[in-house]
Amino acid sequence: MASRLRRALLAALVTASVVVPLVGAAGPSEVPAPEPVAFGPVRVAGLEHRYAANREGIRAAEVMAARHGDRERARALRKMRGASRHFLSFDGRNGGRAVEVYGDLGRATHIAVLVPGSDTNLETYGRFRDGALALSRQLGRRTAVIGWLGYKTPGTVAPEVLTTGRAAGAAPRLTAFVRELTAAMPRARISLLCHSYGSVVCARAARGLNAADIVLYGSPGTGYDDARQLRTRATVWAGRGGNDWIGEVPHVRIPLLGTTVGFGTDPVSRRFGARIFGAGDVGHSDYLKPGSVALASMGRIVEGHDA
Repeated sequence: MASRLRRALLAALVTASVVVPLVGAAGPSEVPAPEPVAFGPVRVAGLEHRYAANREGIRAAEVMAARHGDRERARALRKMRGASRHFLSFDGRNGGRAVEVYGDLGRATHIAVLVPGSDTNLETYGRFRDGALALSRQLGRRTAVIGWLGYKTPGTVAPEVLTTGRAAGAAPRLTAFVRELTAAMPRARISLLCHSYGSVVCARAARGLNAADIVLYGSPGTGYDDARQLRTRATVWAGRGGNDWIGEVPHVRIPLLGTTVGFGTDPVSRRFGARIFGAGDVGHSDYLKPGSVALASMGRIVEGHDA
């Protein structure tokens, strides 16, 4: 009885720690969208054709959103299909998926893949793009940034944000995408930058990733006890800002109602065993803000330097 009570209290504590700072966040509305354009694996030779085809796919999604009466979605999609935007893939259904390139991917010797956390969708895509652009500007000309919104992220007030369920579904897609990149650009150095719940996705995918670095930032935990359990040859990094509320989340894993709640060991703890990088005093959503210590640190990691 005492054990059950302890588990229930810990579960409530985890829930409160994750949900309370973001109460009021709204989930994405379901807006109809067309079937996405079908492509084969990423190839450098076909990038411009791929970018152009996805612009047309986004245009079709914009038309459907306008007919549905969702002016906000239509306005966001109008921006996304601009001539300067480069999407490797786009799917407007079920909250939205998008993989966007910043920089010249065909000439890149270093590639950073950004994996976002909860509440990232077409409604909030602008803030994800802002971070990707800031990182791109931080890096050299021969470096490309890819914003990989390749899965339906959990909402910060949804129970899925406390379990590895969404990550388990997303990990094979991330693995397949990085394999495509590696095949298309075998000499490029690839780093994954994984924010918040995105760090759970990267941890699940780590074993199959051919990457130089896996960077966990603003992470609630990975679902693993230590970095060795990720079974990756990549260097595993971890950083947390001094004003990030995620540091208050209890680092527990509790069996509850047929699943496991929480993500275990703190990634910035000595026990986890990741290399620690300086993140300054940033808050949970500010790691990629221009001028931040965290942005500078992660830029150095992507370029192959010591953070």
